[in-house]
Parts: sequence; structure tokens; C-alpha cells
Amino acid sequence: MSSAIINGKEIGQEIRNSVAERVARLKEQGLTPGLAVVLVGDNQASATYVRNKQKSCEAIGMYSELIKLAEETTQEELLAQIELLNNREDIHGILVQLPLPKHIDEDTVIATIDVEKDVDGFSPVSVGKMMLGQETFLPCTPFGVMKLLEYSGIDISGKHAVIVGRSHIVGKPMGQLLLQKDATVTYTHSRTPDLPSFTKQADLLIVAIGRAKFITKEHVKEGAVVIDVGMNRDENNKLCGDVNYSEVDGIASHITPVPGGVGPMTITMLLFNTVQAAENKLASKVKQ
Repeated sequence: MSSAIINGKEIGQEIRNSVAERVARLKEQGLTPGLAVVLVGDNQASATYVRNKQKSCEAIGMYSELIKLAEETTQEELLAQIELLNNREDIHGILVQLPLPKHIDEDTVIATIDVEKDVDGFSPVSVGKMMLGQETFLPCTPFGVMKLLEYSGIDISGKHAVIVGRSHIVGKPMGQLLLQKDATVTYTHSRTPDLPSFTKQADLLIVAIGRAKFITKEHVKEGAVVIDVGMNRDENNKLCGDVNYSEVDGIASHITPVPGGVGPMTITMLLFNTVQAAENKLASKVKQ
């Protein structure tokens, strides 16, 4: 029997519909949520991601603005641009598309974004609040994974979650969000010896290691929920994840496909966070 598919397109669309309703309510009160995306250089993959984000904003009635800067833009010039956006009333979310050119320090750039507009959830303040379980903007991909589990009716409490990957963007925050829902969390990564001995214990296996079809049937326990965050190209140049889907299908109880699993949720939660930022702004004005 095949594994149940966790359909990120369907779940993402359901969330986007509810976000669109929130946008409409804000517009009735004279406020249009605005997202500014800053793109530095000519990375084609980044340009594609940015186009998709802009289309998604427009589809639900949000305002989207692209600030495109040359590859040779200095760090000082980029920081000055972010400060301008920090001070703009019509911009509620700021996203600086990563990766940045090597001469620019990503940590400094991210820390410059106003925490109230940090809709990527990457700033040190946002990360600190997340670690403490305080209200903040959550990183979009881990947040999206949590929504996939929630909408699929998968109970996390008491389960053993094993994460393959330790990036600041996915792996590390993913574990913290699962801990807050009472999972027992194990982190693994590229230096973990005998990886299958860990992954085979997982009730919930989340893979974000960036290696095409890396996780095979020998890594997965019968009945585990498998979430594939990877986005790679296989030997035939087809999109694939970090999980060898054909091998794991039927072993896992639930699995996310690539494409159509986690991917649509990342942009969905970016929209969610931006609308939340606009609602926060409106609420603060009302209090004044």
C-alpha cells in the first residue's frame, strides 16, 4: 500500500484563502499589506523565487515591491536601502533574498531588518523569541512544515522526531518548533556516524540535507511520517527531494512529495507572516 501523500499545494491554498480574507478585511480599514523583496545580483534561481513570491502576493491582493540591486552593490548601500524600508509606512514585511554576494555579510544584513518587519523570522531577536516560545515571526519553511502536520491531523506530542540537517533556516528552528509541541527531538547531520541507526528510530523524519534521494528505505521505520524539505535535480534533471520517494513510498505512513509538498508552504507562510505584520501595525495604531 502506498504512503498517504501530504499535499502542500492543497493545504497551502487553503491557508492562502484564509490569508486573502484577512487582506480584504485590512483593505476595508484602509491598509494594504505590503512586502518588499530585495534582490542583489543576477542569481537566476533567486530571481525565479522572487517572481513566485510577487505573483503570490498579487494573487491575494497584497502590495509587492521588488528592489533589484546590482551584484557590485556595497554592504553599506544595501543596509541604507533596508533602513529606508524599515521607515516606510506602506511596507510591513522585508525580505532580503539569499544568498547574497560574497562581499556582503548576511548576518549583518538580517540583523538590520526591523524585527516588526522580519517576516522571514531570521533576525537574532526573532530567533531568540522563538527559542523562548514567545510570539514572533517564525521561519517560513519550518512554520510551513508545522502547518502541514497540523492540517494532516498528525499528532506530534510524545513522538520521536529526527531531523537530518542543521541549517539556521530549516534544521535548527524545526527542532525548536517540534519541542514546543512536546516532541522528543534528535538532530543529525552530515557528520553523524551510522545515520540509519538514528533515523530508523523516528516516528517523524524531517529531511533537509540538500542531497538528492539521500534517504532510502534503510533509513525509515515502518509507519514513520516523512517530511522532505529538499529541492534538487536528479540525473535526468527532474526535480526531486532529499528522500528517494520510490523506495520510501509504502514504508512511511505519510510522505511529502517533491515538488508539491513543503515548497508551496514556504511562500504561503511568508504571506501569512506579512499579513500578520500588517495586522500588528494596525493594532498598534488603534492603541495610540
